[in-house]
Amino acid sequence: MRLISFMTSHVYTSIIIGTGFSGIAMGISLLNKGINDFIILEKASAIGGTWRENTYPGAECDIPSALYSYSFEPYPKWKYKWSMQPQILEYINHVADKYNLHSHILFEQELSTASWDDITSIWSLQTKQDQSFKCKTVISAIGQLHHPSTPSILGQDSYTGESWHSAQWNHDVSLHGKTVGIIGNAASAVQLIPEVAKEASELIIFQRSSNWMLPKQDRAYRGWEKTLVAKIPFLLRLYRLKIWMLGGALYFLMTKGNGLLRKFYQRKSIDFIKKHIKDKSLIKILTPAYPMGAKRVLFSDTYYSTLAKENVTINSAGVKEIKSRTVVSNDGQEYDLDVLIYATGFKTNPFLLGLDIRGNNGITIKEHWKDGPKTYLGVMTDKFPNFFMMYGPNTNLGHNSIIIMSESQANYIAQCIDMLNKTENKSMEVKEAILSSYHTELQKRLDNMIWSGIEQSWYKSPSGSITNNYPGRTMEYMRRTKSVNFSEYDLKN
Repeated sequence: MRLISFMTSHVYTSIIIGTGFSGIAMGISLLNKGINDFIILEKASAIGGTWRENTYPGAECDIPSALYSYSFEPYPKWKYKWSMQPQILEYINHVADKYNLHSHILFEQELSTASWDDITSIWSLQTKQDQSFKCKTVISAIGQLHHPSTPSILGQDSYTGESWHSAQWNHDVSLHGKTVGIIGNAASAVQLIPEVAKEASELIIFQRSSNWMLPKQDRAYRGWEKTLVAKIPFLLRLYRLKIWMLGGALYFLMTKGNGLLRKFYQRKSIDFIKKHIKDKSLIKILTPAYPMGAKRVLFSDTYYSTLAKENVTINSAGVKEIKSRTVVSNDGQEYDLDVLIYATGFKTNPFLLGLDIRGNNGITIKEHWKDGPKTYLGVMTDKFPNFFMMYGPNTNLGHNSIIIMSESQANYIAQCIDMLNKTENKSMEVKEAILSSYHTELQKRLDNMIWSGIEQSWYKSPSGSITNNYPGRTMEYMRRTKSVNFSEYDLKN
């Protein structure tokens, strides 16, 4: 089927929001159920989600590519064990082309509002481009990491040099021979810092906090390896299984207890620092005071060796203020910069930021979640019938591939939509008792995770509750979402 035009008056079976890994997986799951009457709204002019947006130097995934890909679409063309952004985007486009998803995508349409009609059981959607759509079911696949976060710093608006966030990289500005400052040293920063250091005459890193880091041991795949897995695809599946099991083992770093395992990996991380850094004071600055696993564990083969270069300085005092072309740190040091880059992550709370989603009796999702999000399996919440989420609250991982979670959610949601299509039921809504029981279980388990032991991380909301992460392994989530128990939902016809 190929859609010639997108009909604003037509009531679609489903509308998916976003064309990242989750949105693409959702579209394929619907097609596998024989559901063709859906569209995907994409705010940009191309697909890819975070892998379209983040084009900073050195951008790559911190999960090996054999696992950071769909289980149903293995890819023997990966160039490296840990792929760079361009090839990940290439893979997403390959999958979308293979399953003819472009015929379902409406580009440059950014969702603004979505309202549920209790009487007709229909969702009405409005985009920022003043287009209106109607559908029976809405699926949010917008992810958690797409609103850049820039900290508020005294005087930052007075900065007269070039400046941008790592997720909004300015490729028109050359860094060659310039003095560059980078605020932040987490996941994105450890990838771009080694690349920037190759170009800049001087690089100053304003470290906000130290992070536990392990070596990637990345390398290019050899020609014979790529030829072998192309001829015997089963070998790639075996390799994927091996990586998945190793990721599952890392889960135990996220749980309280397991002191011996944590000490082993912390010692491995410290030895990695000492291999490249000889300055004892710098080693101390780079060694975290919190237990490994409490924040995202980082992976890099080149970060610490970069810090040892003569043109690289690290300041851990924190930024006090910005004056014209100068950044002043809390220890009184002043750094004159040509370029200032914010590698300061994303706004992950509140969820569905910037969207006006209205459910039963016009209640907004912001109002409904004013005390924090409550969902069932991260997929549905009460008072919002036929509204599904992918990569929603408490579905993030700190130890394995999020693509596994996305596939599980797509399969679960497709079952729900298929049921609505084949029965007289017009809507489904998770029962409050089921939601409450699941949320209570979730919070109890989260209290036993190492994430609860620190005050701040992007895993937590401003109130201190852990709203992003799932407290179990991917195997458990796959089992819980394998089939839908419709007795857990209020079904209305």
